[in-house]
Amino acid sequence: MHIDVDILLAYGATPKEWHKGELIFSQGNEARYFHQIDHGMVKMTSLTNDAKEFIQGVFNNGNSFGEPALMLSKPYPASAYAVSDSIIYRLSKEKFLLLLEDYPSLFKKLFHIFCERLYCKTLTANILVNNSPEEKLIGFFDKIKSECKLNESGFIPYTRQQLADYTGLRVETVIRTLSKLADKKIVVIQDHKVFYK
Repeated sequence: MHIDVDILLAYGATPKEWHKGELIFSQGNEARYFHQIDHGMVKMTSLTNDAKEFIQGVFNNGNSFGEPALMLSKPYPASAYAVSDSIIYRLSKEKFLLLLEDYPSLFKKLFHIFCERLYCKTLTANILVNNSPEEKLIGFFDKIKSECKLNESGFIPYTRQQLADYTGLRVETVIRTLSKLADKKIVVIQDHKVFYK
């Protein structure tokens, strides 16, 4: 969700600088702030039982993150890290709730975002419960395609490691599976880049 910066500042938001790799909040921490990225990139991750990182979401300029835990007064279900040097506006929960009362249209916007994220989480769950690595990767590609994260050429904007982190596969498995998908003409690999139509 994007809220006009002037409105955030009027309600007491403060900008905070985070350096690449820095932890913004930890899984299990109490949610106390609304976070909105001014510029930079943030990823939310959780750890599997075998200590493997699983990416829950990636957020960019103007995006907010972590609102479900904040609204439910629950601990964060994932940790958030700055992927690049970032400036993030933070607004206390109390002031954020006042802001929502004063701007009912933002409540509707927040509801829409929650629905969108729930839909995406369902797609992600479907990817994870599929048995074969091929099904997992194709499911993930279909998911990001539906989210309009592919350009016209179908370029997959993720590294092999990120694909592994999103699908719960090992990097080696991702590399082997991409080769199989290329042999079947489901993806095209060109100059180490993956394309999916």
